[in-house]
Amino acid sequence: MNDAPRPTGDHPAATAPTGGVPAKRWVYVIPVAAVMYMLAYLDRNNVSVVLPYMHGDLDLSNADKGLAGGIFFLGYVFLQIPAAVLAQRWSARKTVLILMVAWGLSAVLSGLVQTRAQFYAARFVLGFFEGGVWPAVLILLASWFPLRERARANALWMACLPLSSVLMAPLSGWMLDHTSWRWVLVLQGVPPLLWAALWWFAVADRPAEARWISRAEAAHLAREIAADEAAKPAVGGGSYLAAVRQRTVLVLIGVYFFWITGFYGFSLWLPAVIKELTHDGSATEVGLLTAIPFTVALVVMIANAAWSDRTGRRRPAVAVPLVVGIVALLLGQVVDGALPRMLLLCLTAAAVYAPYGPFWAIPGQFLRFEVVAVAMGLINALGNLGGFAGPYLVGWLTDATGSSLTGFAVLAGFLAVAVVLATLGLRPGPARPSDGSQDAPAPAANTASNGGS
Repeated sequence: MNDAPRPTGDHPAATAPTGGVPAKRWVYVIPVAAVMYMLAYLDRNNVSVVLPYMHGDLDLSNADKGLAGGIFFLGYVFLQIPAAVLAQRWSARKTVLILMVAWGLSAVLSGLVQTRAQFYAARFVLGFFEGGVWPAVLILLASWFPLRERARANALWMACLPLSSVLMAPLSGWMLDHTSWRWVLVLQGVPPLLWAALWWFAVADRPAEARWISRAEAAHLAREIAADEAAKPAVGGGSYLAAVRQRTVLVLIGVYFFWITGFYGFSLWLPAVIKELTHDGSATEVGLLTAIPFTVALVVMIANAAWSDRTGRRRPAVAVPLVVGIVALLLGQVVDGALPRMLLLCLTAAAVYAPYGPFWAIPGQFLRFEVVAVAMGLINALGNLGGFAGPYLVGWLTDATGSSLTGFAVLAGFLAVAVVLATLGLRPGPARPSDGSQDAPAPAANTASNGGS
């Protein structure tokens, strides 16, 4: 076992951060979790590919389609904190397994609906069961990856978000050309039920419980994570209420809400925009073209997280991409030509995905493990209400004005509020002599700096 000092540079994901200690966690934990959530994201977002091709089956207006995309996030709120607490106090592995089976069955049922009200209800129930998965996996990763690796671990896991669209948008388009939208939803709800078996045997709640990990790596992780926890200040005697009332947690909720409003408003309407660019091309063509912006987003997302871990600068890694997204989103509504608009769609996608890894590394930098679960659950629950607001706003404003320009301009405004909150509300913590400049938020509720990052 190696007790070398913690380095501060960037490290390859599959090699040990300290000399000689293996790092199998990058190979075992991340891929299994990523595929699992990729399937969840598919069942959440396949509706964006399906909606333009429902051809009046349920008599949906643009506002109705926005509501169908967004109502998922009303259900998404309810299990955020309960699942986070279960993952922390009981088992992240078992919590995710139960939710995986439940959302898979819900996804299958969403293809069997007969009325608009049933479709809304199915989307709500799907969101209800998927809602607890995100915080539960963040708790799992916190048990496997020290803070100095956390943004990269988060980003590699969250890479499943754009990767799901890269792989599944063309698949959904191809399926729509060969079968009905109902069969697309039914068949795409089956894989989570199969993946649940692999999840059960491959994943452990913590290194000490994994059969495939070496004792050296398990001991190394125990030391690293214990050192991270010891460096954080106590919060109200470990009180959940004291943790979620911290100023930084409240600001993170605001940042996430306004960012996610723009994020999902863009993501869920992207296939419809591309369908317009192709002058009502086939579903397969639209699906293939939809994959391009998400491929760019995947690369930028991982690169931004690596930069954030290497420099410790979390605020710019969140705010700067969103500024780029605002500019690209607005330009995309006024420029002419399919190619320039497609390039701007790629830039927007990269910009709204890039903050994921750094953003979700922030709570663990100033909250101890016993309270961070509730804080992350609350941030994700309230922030993801923007996933309801964004798609619905775009659909409603498109119906009201006859153009998508107003809707996307409003989304740019939401992203601008997120930038202001991140820049002015997340105050930087102190610099560490060994790490250089650190830009993580200060942990104390009412002080500018108190032992950050």
